[in-house]
Amino acid sequence: MSGRALFCQSRRIGRGAALTLVFASVLVAGAATGNLPGADREDAADGARSAAPVGHHRDVARAAARAAADGTSPMEAAQRAVSRSGDRWAAVYSPDEYEEFEESLDGRYTGVGLWARERDGRIEVTRVGSDTPAAEAGIRAGDRLRSVDGRKVDGRPVTEVVSLLRGDTTGESAGTTVRLGLERGPRAWSETVRRARLSRDTVTVRELASGGTVIEVGAFTTGSGEQVRTAVRRAPDGAGIVLDLRGNPGGLVTEAVTAASAFLDGGLVATYDVEGEQRALHAEPGGDTARPLVALVDGGTMSAAELLTGALQDRGRAVVVGARTFGKGSVQMPTPLPDGSVAELTVGHYRTPSGRAVDGKGITPDLEAGEGALRRAETVLGGLGRPGPR
Repeated sequence: MSGRALFCQSRRIGRGAALTLVFASVLVAGAATGNLPGADREDAADGARSAAPVGHHRDVARAAARAAADGTSPMEAAQRAVSRSGDRWAAVYSPDEYEEFEESLDGRYTGVGLWARERDGRIEVTRVGSDTPAAEAGIRAGDRLRSVDGRKVDGRPVTEVVSLLRGDTTGESAGTTVRLGLERGPRAWSETVRRARLSRDTVTVRELASGGTVIEVGAFTTGSGEQVRTAVRRAPDGAGIVLDLRGNPGGLVTEAVTAASAFLDGGLVATYDVEGEQRALHAEPGGDTARPLVALVDGGTMSAAELLTGALQDRGRAVVVGARTFGKGSVQMPTPLPDGSVAELTVGHYRTPSGRAVDGKGITPDLEAGEGALRRAETVLGGLGRPGPR
């Protein structure tokens, strides 16, 4: 497997922790992560892959090498070294886990096919995929998820709920069952649902009654950036666009940059550093700079989705509506270990075109909006003029 630098949410392995949870805050079914390119995508990515481990990277690599020489587990030694490093975004994968992790980059995952969010300490289903186990069980958007295999989920982070549904902490896989406690209004019941290998289209497009177009990007998996560009090209002439990034936990940064290229005529998308070396991400020229554009975000907008939001906001290309984003702006790079496992460790951070740091801060919207965020975005869209080229 090839190493790659990453923007992603925390993914910690086993023992009750959440595994591969870049879809953590919304997608209760799967995972994906982020590929970090540079200004020249191929060259910069290659540079990140060839960088030698430094700092705690070197400590983790050495701990794994010593364990291999002593006949003990390199993966367990790496996990101990990571826990001592203080790297909050680090993760260690077994070979099988990392293979599944990479598959998720293509939009494939093991799960039941429902999306959810935390609301007032409770887990609420926000969407159910068609032709999925959750849909076959009759689960609907708006249902409350009360328990997973007898474990109450109220008050738990959505990341932990994802892990329980996927069976990450117990080694469950496609074909195994999970028992869900559900609530719909006054009705409370249980459903036993069988996990499956699923795929999802992370970009959906729909028209507003006002004539605008909503492009919803659930995550930046392979091909999603080009799907955004296609949706922009196919939108009615002059129609405004709402780019809905709510609950988007990030993904492949190459895809986020491609999505930015749909709305920008070249120019800077973000800067980042890898072990102190500064690099940049640039949009391709030729994007549509004329359409009114609103970016819709919330606390589940993370990582590469924040990178895209920050670029559109800093470049004056979009009005950002919603709630402050998550604040995940660090860069990870996988380090292969002697037993085939992989340690994914933080190597740097990225900034928006104006130099704003995102990690731990998030992106503040231009207009705050909560429950009626989409309606507010549609109102804003209707009031926007046609901006000039940027």
